[in-house]
Formats: sequence, C-alpha cells, structure tokens
Amino acid sequence: MGAQLDGMTFVITGAARGMGAATARMAASRGAAVVVADLDDVAGARTVEEITEAGGRACYQHCDVTDADQVRELMRAAAEAFGGIDVLHNNAGIHETMLGVPLSIEEMPLEAWDRVMAVNLRGSWLCAKFAVPYLKGSTRGPSIINCGSSGSLVGGVSSLAYGASKGGVALLTKNLAVELARYGIRVNCYCPSATETRMVSDYLDAGDNRDERRRMLTRTQLVGRIGTPDDIAALVCFLASGEAAYVNGVVWLVDGGSLAWRGTVDTLGLDTV
Repeated sequence: MGAQLDGMTFVITGAARGMGAATARMAASRGAAVVVADLDDVAGARTVEEITEAGGRACYQHCDVTDADQVRELMRAAAEAFGGIDVLHNNAGIHETMLGVPLSIEEMPLEAWDRVMAVNLRGSWLCAKFAVPYLKGSTRGPSIINCGSSGSLVGGVSSLAYGASKGGVALLTKNLAVELARYGIRVNCYCPSATETRMVSDYLDAGDNRDERRRMLTRTQLVGRIGTPDDIAALVCFLASGEAAYVNGVVWLVDGGSLAWRGTVDTLGLDTV
C-alpha cells in the first residue's frame, strides 16, 4: 500500500507528465489533495482529470517557476483550494538538450545556461520562498522535497548547465533544512539517474546514436534498466509521509545502483533493457 498521506496537500511543479504526474497520481491515491502546476495546460488538466476520475482530489494551476508573481499566486491558490500547504515538491526542471542548442562550453549560448539555472535552481528557491509561510501553518509534518539528480553528485556528458544547477539544488536542500528546522519543516532531495521521461528522451535524441546513448545510461545500473516515474514517486511519497519524520537534510540517491560502484554491468554479465 505504501506510506499514507491522508489529509495532506501537495503542491507539485512540473506535474503535467513524467515524475511529477506520477507523484501526483500516487499521492492522491494515498489520500492527499494535489495541486498540479505546470506550463502545459492541456497535459496538466489531463493529469487532474485522471486523478479525479480515480476518486482523488486535484486541481490545476498554470505556473512558470521562474516568475515570482506566478509562483506567489500558485501558493496562494493552493492554500485557498485545499486549506493550506503541507508538501512542496519542486519537480519542475529542464536539461540543455531540451533547448535545441549546441552543448559544448564554447558554443552554448549564455541564454541557455541562464534558462537551465533559472528553472532548476532559481525556480526551486522561489517556490520554497513563497511556500514557507503556508508550510509554517501546517500541522501534518510539513516538508519540501527537491528534485536533484545523480548529476548533483557526479559529472556527465553534455550536462554542463544541468549538472551545475542540480548540484546547487543539493546544497540548497541542506541549507533550507538548516534554516527551516526551527519551524519543523523538513527539507530533502532525491537524486534519480536516467528515468523514462521526456527529459531523458530529449537527451538520448541529442546524440548521434540514440541506442548507444541509451546503453551508456543503462550500463552502470545494477538493476539493469532505466527507472520509471513510479519508482521516483514512491520515494517522494515516503519522504512526505510521517514514516520519514526522522529524515531531514538528506540528498537521497534513487539511481538503480549507478553510483554504488565504478564499472558497467557488462562486466557482471547482466542484461540491460
């Protein structure tokens, strides 16, 4: 059944699809009310429809996490819709391969670097800033859960801006945990490796050989596969629940064992998919 979230209100950014949508559906199935925030109004409304048709509670709010006014309105609207905010899930993110620009340090446009930083790092900070006044009023174990990456901890191919931004998210998590401890607000960060999302699909398409690029991502995974959005959603729901009440300031890998060793699964005779 998994960790229960009865009566909690989640605000999830980037929740129209992928890991955000999976978390929204799972949290709602476990008793939470969910505010789905995204730029894609059509896909966001579809996620809400899926939740409500399954008997859950959800609403949609258009939000660009780089825009302070829109983020402020997101938190106000969430609190008005469901009576408060208990969990902020900073899931919205982009990779430079999604922008269709050259990826080397010599050729990448400054605007691409700034955009990745604005969404991934500034956006997480802005959402936390405007959610905290509502989280302070929560009596249900309030927390902020940030989306990091295995790239928060190690370097990767074609990921200069993404890796730097996600490294920042990991340290933002720890600093927020220190600052907000006095209010009983926990702050944690989960760090996925390659997961079946649009971001990873765009990353694979950015190379000359998509199949080889995919094999490169899976060869280090001890579980022999790329992650699924539900793999990530299960961890987020746990971190939001009372079962994780003693977990704070943690940068938590959810990477199929990728960073547990130095090698590829070929050497172990394991198959990848």
